[in-house]
Amino acid sequence: MQDSLLLIDKPAGMTSFGVVARIRRVLSEQYGKKIKVGHCGTLDPFATGLLLIVTGGECKNAGAYTKLDKVYEATVHLGATSTTGDPEGEITEDSLAEPPSRKQIEHVVQQFVGEITQTPPIYSAIKINGRRAYDLARKGVAVDIPPRQVTVYSLDIIQYKWPHLTIRTHVSSGTYIRSLAVDIGAALGVGAYCEQLRRLEIADWDVKRARTLADFGVH
Repeated sequence: MQDSLLLIDKPAGMTSFGVVARIRRVLSEQYGKKIKVGHCGTLDPFATGLLLIVTGGECKNAGAYTKLDKVYEATVHLGATSTTGDPEGEITEDSLAEPPSRKQIEHVVQQFVGEITQTPPIYSAIKINGRRAYDLARKGVAVDIPPRQVTVYSLDIIQYKWPHLTIRTHVSSGTYIRSLAVDIGAALGVGAYCEQLRRLEIADWDVKRARTLADFGVH
């Protein structure tokens, strides 16, 4: 456990760093010394699901784990926008938005499959001149994040009942599902934000194999 890769099912309402801090405390108490702990790819506080945690000597491999492909399930709230692209921002409902048909959504969704250009959210962990973008955004500093190329291998509609669209998507590392939700809403002309997000897989690791914080005695 001192030098290992842990699969954790992150709960909603907690930062990825919060998970790291709790596991570090538990392991350090268990071994009677400070154990180095890190995570391999941030999950937003509102999101749940698979978080890869590295401890001890395994921390040197964190960069490689971060670059792996991922699978998510997300609920996109159509007909509304958020300043952060998720439920934690300031929500603006569009009462005039016309619900698109499933056929319209299917057509638009397929436009986002393949290699696409995406601009990450300003409220993200991306570093701008050494500072986290979300720290700058919260202080009212103008944040200019350049667009990037990402790959969406698949994007399937699980369920649609206005205003909620549930999707499952397999994407390359660096893809922001919040941005994907916002871009889908813009393409439909109704606006959207990511209301719920769950990471199901990272490469061959599945959240079904993950442990909860309760398994570590953390409540």
